Amino acid sequence: MKNWKLIFSILFSTLILYNSLRVSITYIYYNLDTTGFIETFCENKDKPELQCNGKCHLKKINKTANQEKNQPVELINFKDILVYNQKISSFHFTKNTYQNKPTFQYLNLYYFKLATTYFHPPNA
Repeated sequence: MKNWKLIFSILFSTLILYNSLRVSITYIYYNLDTTGFIETFCENKDKPELQCNGKCHLKKINKTANQEKNQPVELINFKDILVYNQKISSFHFTKNTYQNKPTFQYLNLYYFKLATTYFHPPNA
């Protein structure tokens, strides 16, 4: 069971990391291996006169990333919330008093009594 939790957490962390670094990874791949990137992702291979050199795919990736950032997250649909007003007739408050009990007792039953007077033996 512990292994499944570890595997799930690593997988989930990897997915989140990939999603946040997806655009950066694409740009790094373009800068490191431009010819491989052009052969793999270029959409205008049949039109070499445009000379986009893979930048068409980079624009598409950048556009989708900007659209994802600009979309607001709708957490609550306020049309589905029902609001009821009801008058509460009365409140009944009761007072509960609790006394704290000691959490433990001494095993040797030691009792300390503060002496206010002291015994003085007679002077000889």
